[in-house]
Amino acid sequence: MNTATYYVAQGFELTKGGRLVAGQAQQAQSASAAIRRAENMAGKGGAIAFSRTGDPASGDFEDARILKTFGLIPEDFV
Repeated sequence: MNTATYYVAQGFELTKGGRLVAGQAQQAQSASAAIRRAENMAGKGGAIAFSRTGDPASGDFEDARILKTFGLIPEDFV
């Protein structure tokens, strides 16, 4: 098994109706870069930085590991 770790920042915007809507996820080169990117995305609601490790060839990945959250995050992400 050939494993890889992906680092991701995901932002969320708060709509006028009070719902959190996911923005486009952005991949980063490292955990610290994902955290910085998420912090920058958090201005309109919230953001989360996370990592996933697994085998890209087989599609088998471990559960996401939360690195840091900022602002408002949907409950099912935490």
